[in-house]
Amino acid sequence: MYRIFLVEDDAVIADAVASHIRSWGYEAVTAEDFEHVMTEFAACSPHLVLLDISLPFYNGFHWCGRIREVSRVPVIFLSSASDNMNIVMAMNMGGDDFIAKPFDLHVLTAKIQALLRRTYEFGGRTEILEHRGAILNLSDGTLDYGGQTIDLTKNEYRILRMLMEHRGQVVSRDAIMEQLWETDSFIDDNTLTVNVARLRKKLEQAQLTDFISTKKGMGYLVK
Repeated sequence: MYRIFLVEDDAVIADAVASHIRSWGYEAVTAEDFEHVMTEFAACSPHLVLLDISLPFYNGFHWCGRIREVSRVPVIFLSSASDNMNIVMAMNMGGDDFIAKPFDLHVLTAKIQALLRRTYEFGGRTEILEHRGAILNLSDGTLDYGGQTIDLTKNEYRILRMLMEHRGQVVSRDAIMEQLWETDSFIDDNTLTVNVARLRKKLEQAQLTDFISTKKGMGYLVK
C-alpha cells in the first residue's frame, strides 16, 4: 500500500484530502507538528508528499528543500498561491507537480496515481532511518539532526545503521564486528571501542546526547 504524507495546516482541507486518499486504498498520514516536519516525514517514510506552501514556522519551499537533502520521494505542491513565481519556485526547490487550490479531489487522485506509477516503475526512493529526530541517510552515509549534517566515517555509519535498524534492542559487540568484517572492515574489539567512542562524541557535539547506551557485558543499544 502506498503511503502519502500530507503537510497541510488547514484542518478542513487536510481531513477532506486524507479521507479521499484513503477511499482509493492509499494510506494517508497528516502532519501534526509543523515546526518539525522532517521528523514526522522520516517516521512516516512516505511514497509521496502533498505539501502546502503557506505553513506555520517554515514554508513549503523550505521543507521541500529539506526533503530533497535526504530523499527523491515525489512531492506535489498544493497551494492557493498559484502565480507563476510560486510555481517556478516550487519546481526549482524539487517539486514534481503543482496543483492550485481550490482543486477537484478526483483530479488530485489522478495526478497522485500518475506520479506514483512513473516514480516506482523505474526505481524506489532514497532510504532513510529515523530515531529521536535523527535521520540517517542510507544513500550517502550522513546523519541529519537539528538542521545539522553530521559526517560519519565508513565504520561509524555502519555501526550506527546497525544500531538504528535494531533500535530498542541490544546489539552485541560480536554481532557488530561480524557485520563489519563481512563488509571488508577488518575491526577488532579495541578498534570497535574507539569507533563507538568517536561516534558518541560526534553525536554529543550535535546535542544528540545519550543516543547510544552501553549494556555492560552485552553490547550497545539505541533507545
